[in-house]
Amino acid sequence: MKRVLLPTVVDSMASNSSVTSKKQRLKDDASFRRFVSLVSITCLAVFLLVFLLRMNSSSNFEVPNSDEFDDVLPRSYNRSLISRRLNLPKQNKLSIELEKRNQMPPRNLDLYPSLAKDHITVVLYVHNRPQYLKVAVDSISQVVGINETLLIVSHDGYFEEMNKIVEGIRFCQVKQIFAPFSPHVFPKGFPGVSPADCEEKDDAAEKHCKGTPDQYGNHRSPKIVSLKHHWWWMMNTVWDGLDETRDHNGHILFIEEDHFLYPNAYQNLKILTALKPKKCPHCYAANLAPCDVTARGEGWDSLIAERMGNVGYTFNRTVWRKIHKKTSKFCFFDDYNWDITMWATVYPSFGNAVFTLRGPRTSAVHFGKCGLHQGQEGQKACIDNGVVNFQVEDVDKVANISPDWEVRVFENQPGYKAGFKGWGGWGDKRDHQLCLNFAQMYHL
Repeated sequence: MKRVLLPTVVDSMASNSSVTSKKQRLKDDASFRRFVSLVSITCLAVFLLVFLLRMNSSSNFEVPNSDEFDDVLPRSYNRSLISRRLNLPKQNKLSIELEKRNQMPPRNLDLYPSLAKDHITVVLYVHNRPQYLKVAVDSISQVVGINETLLIVSHDGYFEEMNKIVEGIRFCQVKQIFAPFSPHVFPKGFPGVSPADCEEKDDAAEKHCKGTPDQYGNHRSPKIVSLKHHWWWMMNTVWDGLDETRDHNGHILFIEEDHFLYPNAYQNLKILTALKPKKCPHCYAANLAPCDVTARGEGWDSLIAERMGNVGYTFNRTVWRKIHKKTSKFCFFDDYNWDITMWATVYPSFGNAVFTLRGPRTSAVHFGKCGLHQGQEGQKACIDNGVVNFQVEDVDKVANISPDWEVRVFENQPGYKAGFKGWGGWGDKRDHQLCLNFAQMYHL
């Protein structure tokens, strides 16, 4: 019998199997490489699409085609990211230091470790009138309930005397924020005074200077434009930029350094904000004082609904979002006053009358005589000792608003309205762009 060489057959079969396996692996490797290439190309395409969309978004914001801004949720402040994405002025050492201070927690946490659940945050915005600030702070210290809330003091730049006054506050939690792009922080360049800037009614082409005049032919004055810049930066920062208030959905009260608060201001305000949804659902805000800054109220047994004033005004995040959507109207209106800008162009764009609810007796008084732009420096500084010439009566020391009162509506009141062209002082394109950047810096 002949032998059958089985090993040879087996070896041959193993060899064929090995060759087939190698071919399969090569085929699998090629397929895997094609898959990786396809994924890489897809990822690259997605990245480029996102990049182009962001570039387009930034470009559209540079010169807005609409005054309606997307209602996006704010993100944490990132200075390096903002500097790359927005055309902000190059910061000097002081500007950077102020920005760092803005991230510090409130003081007096050891004295007041918690805030009341339904507290109304108070924002005091100041410039450089220390004699006024002392009076305002003293009045706030006497307000009933102030120890349950947070006081935010927003500075237009940095002035040591103003800073010391605020650092001496011990009656509540207090947080200081400083406008890092205030003209007062930039003595040698925009937003401050630049050597090449046009002045007054200079002809830019003839003088070879920089600047865009307002509707009356006047070039920018840094001290004057700082008023509008500070208010707008403050609003965007308080509502969208601070950890302490970014998630605050209640009302926020705004007062100025020449506003005197009566002891019942906070208690009356809590009553007004609670009554507003029922008594005046079409009211956007609540005010501590009449829109006529010289008035002290009617003394009636009724609530008042009237045009929104600029002394002791308070509103919530819903209203802020409506204001923020009108960024273009605010930033391009040729008037250096924030309040006139709001009355003449922003509020009318809401589509209906903007009413505020207040009591029949004032709980706040405007006592200042010196204008903000006059400041304290220079030979033309306004001199005023900040002495108040009115008395606080017993009725002003306790809440004096009844929830049973009806509401009287004041229609067709005098004041700035749609159609007013503005007082000027706000024609420079650089100011327009900085204003737009403030509205976008917490939404990148």
